[in-house]
Amino acid sequence: MKSNSWLVEIRMRKQLTQKEVANLAGIERSYYTKIENGAIPSVKVAKRIAEVLETNWTFFYE
Repeated sequence: MKSNSWLVEIRMRKQLTQKEVANLAGIERSYYTKIENGAIPSVKVAKRIAEVLETNWTFFYE
């Protein structure tokens, strides 16, 4: 599983914690942590996270 280091960088630039992103996206923090560590989210979750971080949801699938 590849790391989603780009996701961590965006989150840090926005000065948000994993818990804050997870809460805003409506998912568990533990699930969000797995996504940052390389898990591939569903399209629905990818879109919610991307909306919170103001980025493109398709980055999760590149």
